[in-house]
Amino acid sequence: MVTSILLVGCGKMGGALLHGWIKNDALVISTFDPHYADADYHSAADITATYDVIVLAVKPQIMADVARDLKHLVKPATLILSIAAGKTIGFYEDIFGAATSIVRVMPNTPALIGKGMSVLCGNAATSAPQRHLSMNLMAVAGDAEWIDTEYLMDAVTAVSGSGPAYVFHLVEAMTAAGIAAGLPPALSEKLSRQTVIGSAALAESDGATPAATFRQNVTSPGGTTEAALKILMSENGLTDLMTRAIQAAQKRGKELAS
Repeated sequence: MVTSILLVGCGKMGGALLHGWIKNDALVISTFDPHYADADYHSAADITATYDVIVLAVKPQIMADVARDLKHLVKPATLILSIAAGKTIGFYEDIFGAATSIVRVMPNTPALIGKGMSVLCGNAATSAPQRHLSMNLMAVAGDAEWIDTEYLMDAVTAVSGSGPAYVFHLVEAMTAAGIAAGLPPALSEKLSRQTVIGSAALAESDGATPAATFRQNVTSPGGTTEAALKILMSENGLTDLMTRAIQAAQKRGKELAS
Protein backbone atom coordinates (compact mmCIF):
# COMPACT_ATOMS: atom_id res chain seq x y z
CA MET A 1 0.00 0.00 0.00
CA VAL A 2 1.39 3.38 -1.03
CA THR A 3 1.31 6.30 1.43
CA SER A 4 1.33 9.85 0.13
CA ILE A 5 3.20 12.44 2.20
CA LEU A 6 3.45 16.21 2.02
CA LEU A 7 6.63 17.33 3.78
CA VAL A 8 6.31 20.93 4.86
CA GLY A 9 9.76 22.35 5.53
CA CYS A 10 12.97 20.98 4.04
CA GLY A 11 15.44 22.27 6.62
CA LYS A 12 17.89 20.11 8.55
CA MET A 13 15.36 17.87 10.28
CA GLY A 14 12.87 17.78 7.43
CA GLY A 15 15.70 17.09 5.01
CA ALA A 16 16.99 14.24 7.16
CA LEU A 17 13.56 12.61 7.18
CA LEU A 18 13.21 13.11 3.43
CA HIS A 19 16.59 11.46 2.86
CA GLY A 20 15.37 8.37 4.71
CA TRP A 21 11.91 8.27 3.17
CA ILE A 22 12.94 8.51 -0.48
CA LYS A 23 14.53 5.08 -0.14
CA ASN A 24 11.09 3.56 0.56
CA ASP A 25 9.10 2.70 -2.58
CA ALA A 26 5.91 2.58 -0.51
CA LEU A 27 6.09 6.33 0.10
CA VAL A 28 5.23 9.01 -2.44
CA ILE A 29 6.56 12.32 -1.17
CA SER A 30 5.90 15.90 -2.18
CA THR A 31 7.71 18.85 -0.62
CA PHE A 32 6.59 22.35 0.25
CA ASP A 33 9.11 25.01 1.24
CA PRO A 34 9.18 28.59 -0.08
CA HIS A 35 12.92 28.79 0.65
CA TYR A 36 14.01 25.47 -0.88
CA ALA A 37 14.62 25.74 -4.60
CA ASP A 38 14.07 22.04 -5.29
CA ALA A 39 10.76 21.83 -3.41
CA ASP A 40 7.72 20.71 -5.39
CA TYR A 41 5.70 23.63 -4.06
CA HIS A 42 6.69 27.11 -2.96
CA SER A 43 3.21 28.39 -2.16
CA ALA A 44 0.45 26.66 -0.20
CA ALA A 45 -2.09 28.04 -2.66
CA ASP A 46 -0.53 25.94 -5.42
CA ILE A 47 -1.16 22.66 -3.60
CA THR A 48 -4.37 20.98 -4.70
CA ALA A 49 -3.61 17.28 -4.17
CA THR A 50 -4.64 15.45 -1.02
CA TYR A 51 -2.20 13.49 1.13
CA ASP A 52 -2.40 10.68 3.64
CA VAL A 53 0.12 12.45 5.87
CA ILE A 54 1.10 16.10 6.21
CA VAL A 55 4.41 16.40 8.05
CA LEU A 56 4.98 19.80 9.62
CA ALA A 57 8.73 20.46 9.93
CA VAL A 58 8.92 24.25 10.12
CA LYS A 59 10.09 26.47 12.96
CA PRO A 60 7.62 26.87 15.85
CA GLN A 61 7.57 30.66 15.38
CA ILE A 62 5.91 30.38 11.97
CA MET A 63 3.92 27.20 12.57
CA ALA A 64 0.55 28.90 13.15
CA ASP A 65 0.63 30.76 9.84
CA VAL A 66 1.89 27.75 7.90
CA ALA A 67 -0.69 25.40 9.43
CA ARG A 68 -3.56 27.77 8.66
CA ASP A 69 -2.39 28.06 5.04
CA LEU A 70 -2.58 24.26 4.74
CA LYS A 71 -5.97 23.82 6.38
CA HIS A 72 -7.70 23.39 3.02
CA LEU A 73 -5.69 20.20 2.41
CA VAL A 74 -6.90 18.41 5.52
CA LYS A 75 -9.52 15.73 4.87
CA PRO A 76 -11.21 13.36 7.36
CA ALA A 77 -8.53 10.68 6.83
CA THR A 78 -5.52 13.04 6.86
CA LEU A 79 -2.84 12.53 9.50
CA ILE A 80 -1.00 15.61 10.75
CA LEU A 81 2.48 14.78 12.06
CA SER A 82 4.43 17.62 13.66
CA ILE A 83 8.07 17.66 14.71
CA ALA A 84 7.99 21.26 15.96
CA ALA A 85 9.17 21.71 19.54
CA GLY A 86 6.77 23.20 22.07
CA LYS A 87 3.61 23.05 19.97
CA THR A 88 0.97 21.00 21.74
CA ILE A 89 -1.66 18.75 20.24
CA GLY A 90 -4.25 21.29 21.39
CA PHE A 91 -2.50 23.95 19.32
CA TYR A 92 -3.08 21.88 16.17
CA GLU A 93 -6.62 20.87 17.16
CA ASP A 94 -7.50 24.57 17.41
CA ILE A 95 -6.44 24.96 13.77
CA PHE A 96 -7.44 21.67 12.15
CA GLY A 97 -10.18 20.52 14.52
CA ALA A 98 -10.24 17.85 17.22
CA ALA A 99 -11.56 15.27 14.76
CA THR A 100 -8.32 15.49 12.78
CA SER A 101 -5.70 12.84 13.53
CA ILE A 102 -2.69 14.61 15.04
CA VAL A 103 0.64 13.16 16.17
CA ARG A 104 3.20 15.25 17.99
CA VAL A 105 6.85 14.18 17.77
CA MET A 106 9.87 15.24 19.81
CA PRO A 107 13.00 14.22 17.87
CA ASN A 108 16.58 15.25 18.63
CA THR A 109 19.53 16.35 16.53
CA PRO A 110 21.26 12.93 16.16
CA ALA A 111 18.30 12.19 13.87
CA LEU A 112 20.33 14.07 11.26
CA ILE A 113 22.61 11.02 11.00
CA GLY A 114 19.97 8.36 11.70
CA LYS A 115 20.93 8.04 15.38
CA GLY A 116 18.10 10.08 16.85
CA MET A 117 15.60 9.44 19.61
CA SER A 118 12.03 10.40 18.76
CA VAL A 119 9.07 10.26 21.12
CA LEU A 120 5.53 10.39 19.73
CA CYS A 121 2.05 10.88 21.11
CA GLY A 122 -1.30 11.32 19.39
CA ASN A 123 -4.74 12.71 20.02
CA ALA A 124 -7.92 10.69 20.46
CA ALA A 125 -8.64 10.80 16.73
CA THR A 126 -5.40 8.99 15.87
CA SER A 127 -6.08 5.39 14.84
CA ALA A 128 -3.88 2.39 15.56
CA PRO A 129 -2.74 2.18 11.90
CA GLN A 130 -1.86 5.88 11.94
CA ARG A 131 0.12 5.38 15.14
CA HIS A 132 1.98 2.49 13.50
CA LEU A 133 2.62 4.57 10.37
CA SER A 134 3.95 7.48 12.44
CA MET A 135 6.37 5.22 14.30
CA ASN A 136 7.63 3.75 11.04
CA LEU A 137 8.12 7.20 9.49
CA MET A 138 10.21 8.37 12.43
CA ALA A 139 12.21 5.13 12.57
CA VAL A 140 14.27 6.34 9.59
CA ALA A 141 15.80 8.91 11.97
CA GLY A 142 16.77 6.40 14.66
CA ASP A 143 14.85 4.90 17.57
CA ALA A 144 11.25 5.81 18.38
CA GLU A 145 8.94 5.41 21.36
CA TRP A 146 5.23 6.08 21.81
CA ILE A 147 3.75 7.63 24.94
CA ASP A 148 0.06 7.66 25.77
CA THR A 149 -0.02 11.00 27.57
CA GLU A 150 1.19 14.32 26.23
CA TYR A 151 1.86 15.43 29.79
CA LEU A 152 5.22 13.62 29.59
CA MET A 153 6.40 15.58 26.56
CA ASP A 154 8.03 18.35 28.61
CA ALA A 155 10.10 15.74 30.46
CA VAL A 156 10.91 14.02 27.16
CA THR A 157 12.08 17.32 25.71
CA ALA A 158 14.22 17.98 28.77
CA VAL A 159 15.92 14.57 28.61
CA SER A 160 16.29 13.54 24.97
CA GLY A 161 15.28 16.67 23.07
CA SER A 162 17.79 18.91 24.84
CA GLY A 163 20.04 16.02 25.86
CA PRO A 164 22.55 16.20 23.00
CA ALA A 165 23.57 19.66 24.24
CA TYR A 166 24.35 18.18 27.66
CA VAL A 167 26.58 15.56 26.08
CA PHE A 168 28.38 18.16 23.97
CA HIS A 169 28.92 20.25 27.07
CA LEU A 170 30.34 17.16 28.80
CA VAL A 171 32.94 17.02 26.02
CA GLU A 172 33.68 20.70 26.62
CA ALA A 173 33.98 20.17 30.38
CA MET A 174 36.25 17.14 30.02
CA THR A 175 38.39 19.06 27.53
CA ALA A 176 38.77 21.99 29.92
CA ALA A 177 39.60 19.64 32.79
CA GLY A 178 42.18 17.84 30.67
CA ILE A 179 43.82 21.15 29.79
CA ALA A 180 43.88 22.04 33.48
CA ALA A 181 45.60 18.70 34.10
CA GLY A 182 48.35 19.63 31.66
CA LEU A 183 47.19 18.22 28.32
CA PRO A 184 47.62 20.26 25.11
CA PRO A 185 44.16 21.64 24.10
CA ALA A 186 43.88 19.74 20.82
CA LEU A 187 44.83 16.44 22.44
CA SER A 188 42.49 17.01 25.36
CA GLU A 189 39.58 17.67 23.02
CA LYS A 190 40.33 14.61 20.92
CA LEU A 191 40.56 12.37 23.99
CA SER A 192 37.32 13.77 25.40
CA ARG A 193 35.37 13.60 22.15
CA GLN A 194 36.47 10.08 21.25
CA THR A 195 35.84 8.84 24.78
CA VAL A 196 32.21 9.98 24.54
CA ILE A 197 31.86 8.57 21.01
CA GLY A 198 33.36 5.23 21.97
CA SER A 199 31.39 4.93 25.19
CA ALA A 200 28.12 5.65 23.36
CA ALA A 201 28.98 3.04 20.72
CA LEU A 202 29.76 0.52 23.45
CA ALA A 203 26.43 1.18 25.14
CA GLU A 204 24.66 0.84 21.78
CA SER A 205 26.39 -2.47 21.06
CA ASP A 206 24.85 -4.06 24.15
CA GLY A 207 21.53 -2.42 24.90
CA ALA A 208 20.62 -5.01 27.52
CA THR A 209 23.50 -4.02 29.81
CA PRO A 210 22.68 -1.20 32.26
CA ALA A 211 24.83 1.91 32.19
CA ALA A 212 25.74 1.20 35.81
CA THR A 213 27.32 -2.10 34.78
CA PHE A 214 29.43 -0.43 32.11
CA ARG A 215 30.55 2.10 34.73
CA GLN A 216 31.41 -0.62 37.21
CA ASN A 217 33.39 -2.51 34.56
CA VAL A 218 35.68 0.51 34.17
CA THR A 219 36.07 1.13 37.89
CA SER A 220 38.80 -0.71 39.78
CA PRO A 221 38.62 -0.52 43.61
CA GLY A 222 41.07 2.06 44.86
CA GLY A 223 41.95 3.17 41.30
CA THR A 224 41.90 6.44 39.42
CA THR A 225 38.35 6.05 38.10
CA GLU A 226 36.99 5.43 41.57
CA ALA A 227 38.73 8.57 42.81
CA ALA A 228 37.02 10.63 40.11
CA LEU A 229 33.63 8.99 40.67
CA LYS A 230 33.72 9.85 44.36
CA ILE A 231 33.50 13.46 43.20
CA LEU A 232 30.96 12.90 40.42
CA MET A 233 28.74 10.64 42.55
CA SER A 234 28.83 12.73 45.71
CA GLU A 235 25.65 14.19 47.20
CA ASN A 236 25.98 17.36 45.14
CA GLY A 237 27.61 15.64 42.19
CA LEU A 238 26.58 14.95 38.62
CA THR A 239 23.21 13.32 39.39
CA ASP A 240 22.10 16.30 41.47
CA LEU A 241 23.38 18.73 38.84
CA MET A 242 21.69 16.85 35.98
CA THR A 243 18.42 16.58 37.90
CA ARG A 244 18.34 20.32 38.47
CA ALA A 245 19.23 20.98 34.83
CA ILE A 246 16.49 18.72 33.49
CA GLN A 247 13.94 20.18 35.90
CA ALA A 248 14.84 23.65 34.64
CA ALA A 249 14.40 22.53 31.03
CA GLN A 250 11.09 20.86 31.86
CA LYS A 251 9.82 23.98 33.63
CA ARG A 252 10.80 26.15 30.69
CA GLY A 253 9.05 23.77 28.31
CA LYS A 254 5.80 24.14 30.24
CA GLU A 255 6.17 27.92 30.20
CA LEU A 256 6.70 27.99 26.44
CA ALA A 257 3.74 25.69 25.82
CA SER A 258 1.44 27.96 27.83
